[in-house]
Amino acid sequence: MNAGVTGAILTPILDWLDLAGIAVFALSGALIAARERQSFVTMGFFALVTGVGGGTIRDLLIGAPVFWIFDPWVAPVCLGMAILAWYFPGRIWDGRLFFYADGAGLAAFSVLGTAKALAYGIPPVPAMLMGVLTGVAGGIIRDVVAGRPSVIMQPQIYLTAALIASAITAAGSFLAEVLRFNETIAWAAAFAVGFVVRLGAIRFRWRWPSYGRLRRKAAAETAAQMDAIAEIEAGEYPAGEASEGAGQAEEAASPERDSAAP
Repeated sequence: MNAGVTGAILTPILDWLDLAGIAVFALSGALIAARERQSFVTMGFFALVTGVGGGTIRDLLIGAPVFWIFDPWVAPVCLGMAILAWYFPGRIWDGRLFFYADGAGLAAFSVLGTAKALAYGIPPVPAMLMGVLTGVAGGIIRDVVAGRPSVIMQPQIYLTAALIASAITAAGSFLAEVLRFNETIAWAAAFAVGFVVRLGAIRFRWRWPSYGRLRRKAAAETAAQMDAIAEIEAGEYPAGEASEGAGQAEEAASPERDSAAP
C-alpha cells in the first residue's frame, strides 16, 4: 500500500470507528445465530461474516488490500463478540439498545467506507456508494445466510441514514481540502448526523412510503377526482335539461337532413 494512502486512512478516529463498527455488526451476527440456536462455531462464523462482509466487498472493488487479512485485531474482536453473545443471555440485547448500537455501527462504517474510497482516489459519488455498501452489506449477508428478511427490504429509514453519512463525509472532505480545515471534523459530523437520523427512525418510527401504498393512494385520489367531476357535470346538466337539450339538438339537425335529401 502507498505510504501516503496509508497515512490518509490510518487516523485515530477512523481506527476507532472501524473497530466499533466491526464489534457492533459482529455482535449482531452472533445474536442472530444464537436466536437460531446454533453452535458456538456457527456464532463465530456469523460474527466474522457480518463484521467484515461490507468492508471486504469495498476493498475488493476499490483495489485495496482486504483490511482484516492484515489487521491482527479484527478477527479477535469478532470472536470476542461471539463469546459475549454466547455467555450473556439474549434478553440483555433485546429492545432498542441493540438497534441503537446497530445504528452507531451503520454510521461508523458508512463514514469509514467513504473516507477510505476517497483516499484511494475514487470519485466522490462512487465513494459515497462504497460507504453505503460498507455500512449495509454485512447485514445483508447475515440475513441471507440466516434466511431472514433483510432490513433494507423494509420501509424503515436505514439505507437512507448510511447514504446521508456517506454524502456528508464526501462533501466534508472536499470542503476540508478547499477551506483548509481538518477533515476529521467532517467525519465526526457525518457520523453524528447519520447516527441521529437512524436514532430518529427507531424512536419515532420514520418510514418511507412504499410503492404499493403510493399507487393505492394515487388511485383513490383519481377516483375521488372523477366522482367530483361527475357530480359537477350532473349539477350543471340535470336529467330533464339534458334530455330537453338533446331533443332540441335533434330538431335542429332535422332541417339539415331534409335539405340534404334529394
